[in-house]
Amino acid sequence: MADQTYDYDVLVIGAGPGGYVAAIRAAQLGLRTACVESRETLGGTCLNVGCIPSKAMLHASEYFDAAKNGAMAAMGIDVTPKLNLAKMHEQRKDAVEGLTKGVAFLFKKNKVDWLNGRATFEDAHTVSVEGKSYTAKNVVIATGSSVTPLPGVEIDQKVVVDSTGALELPKVPKKMVVIGGGVIGLELGSVWRRLGAEVTVVEFLDQLLPGMDMDVRKEAAKIFKKQGMTLKLGTKVTGVAVKGAKATLTLEPAKGGDAETLEADCVLVSIGRKPNTDGLGLEKIGLETNQRGQIETDHDFATKVDGVWAIGDVIPGPMLAHKAEDEGIAVAENIAGQTGIVNHDVIPSVVYTWPEIAGVGLTEEQAKEKGEVKTSKFPMLANSRAKTNHEPDGFVKVIADAKTDRVLGVWCIAAVAGTMIAEAAIAMEFGATSEDIAYTCHAHPTHSEAIKEAAMGVTGKPIHI
Repeated sequence: MADQTYDYDVLVIGAGPGGYVAAIRAAQLGLRTACVESRETLGGTCLNVGCIPSKAMLHASEYFDAAKNGAMAAMGIDVTPKLNLAKMHEQRKDAVEGLTKGVAFLFKKNKVDWLNGRATFEDAHTVSVEGKSYTAKNVVIATGSSVTPLPGVEIDQKVVVDSTGALELPKVPKKMVVIGGGVIGLELGSVWRRLGAEVTVVEFLDQLLPGMDMDVRKEAAKIFKKQGMTLKLGTKVTGVAVKGAKATLTLEPAKGGDAETLEADCVLVSIGRKPNTDGLGLEKIGLETNQRGQIETDHDFATKVDGVWAIGDVIPGPMLAHKAEDEGIAVAENIAGQTGIVNHDVIPSVVYTWPEIAGVGLTEEQAKEKGEVKTSKFPMLANSRAKTNHEPDGFVKVIADAKTDRVLGVWCIAAVAGTMIAEAAIAMEFGATSEDIAYTCHAHPTHSEAIKEAAMGVTGKPIHI
C-alpha cells in the first residue's frame, strides 16, 4: 500500500542507465514512482551522447576502414568505398532515437511519472522541479557525471570539443589531437582515425588506459601505433590557443623538459568525468560530498540522510553504465524491503576500439599486492576463429590465486572482447578456479576458446601453443 502522506514512494533524480532502471524496478515492485530528467529525451548521457551514439560511429567506421584499407580485399571482396559522413551521422541519430523512445515506452508501461526539468532538494523528502514541489518517502540521486574540464582550455565544440562535440563533427578533421589516453579518448579518436584523420593522443601517464592490467596497456599501445595513431605518453598539455579554425597546443614532458607545439584542426578534451552534484541543494539536507565530489553511501546505497539514496557515477567506483544499472535495481529492491546486492569486485570494463579491450577483477599488479599468483596468456593469433576472421591481434590473460587456483582477474584484447568478458565475470561471480574454466567445454571454433586455453595455461597445460 502506497504511503499516502507523500506524492511518491520513490522519486529518482536522473534518467540515465542507473536512474531509469531504478525507477522501472521500483514501479515493478509496486512503489509509486517518479523520475526527474532535464533532457528532452530519457536515457542520460549514455543513450543520448555517450555509450550508444559512440558505438554507432565505431561500428560504421570499422566497416569503412575494412573496405578502404584492404581487410575486405584480403577476403576476396574488392570495393572502393566513399565516405558519406552525413549518412553515418544519420544512422547514429536513428539508433539514439529508437532507444530513448524505448525507455519512454517502458516508463509508460510501468506507470513511472516523468517530471521534466531540474531537481533541487527543499528538504530530505521534498524536491522542487521547475518551481513545483514534489514529496517522496525515498529520493534516489542518480544524476551521473559530466566532462572534466581542462583548466585554461575553453571548449567551443568547433575546434576544441568534448566527447559530445566529437560525435557531431560535420567533416573529418585533417589533424586531431586527443588529450587523454583513457577509454573515451581512444574510442572517439579511433573513429576519426579510421575515417581519415591524423590522430595524436597525448597522455600524462607513461601508459594508456589507466586502471587496466599493464600487459593490456602495453599491447594496446603497440596496436594503436600499428593502426597509425601517434602516441605522446608521459606528456602534459600546458596550453591550447585557438586562432580561426586551427589550434596550437603547447606540450611538455610530464617529468620536466623542453616544451613543444602541435597544430590541429580539432582538439578532443577527454581527461575524465566528474560527478553531477552542483545545483542539487545537497547543503539543504546536510549532505556533503567527498574530496572527489562523490556522495558516500553504505552497502545498500543509502546516504547518511534518512530516505536519501545514491547510485551510479555520483558515488565511488567505476563510472560505467552497467554498474549504475545494477545499482539501480539493487537500490529499488532495498527500498522495497528486499535484498539488493551489487558485487563491486566483479564489474567488467570494455574499451570498444578495434580490437576491443576488456577486463574484470584484479590486474596482475593488484593481485600480487594481495598474495602469490599464477598467470597465463593465450594469443588470439593461435585461436582458429580469430585466424579465419583475419583478427590476429591480442590475447587473453587469466590471473589466479597460486594456492587456491581461484580466478582473480581476466583481461583480453580481441575483436569481441566485450562479449567474451561476460564468461569470465560469471565464472568469477561463482568463485570459479582456472581449472573450472579449463574443463568447461567451449564451442569450436569460437573466440571464447582463447579463455579456455588461457585458463588451461595457468596449470601448465595449454594445447594450441
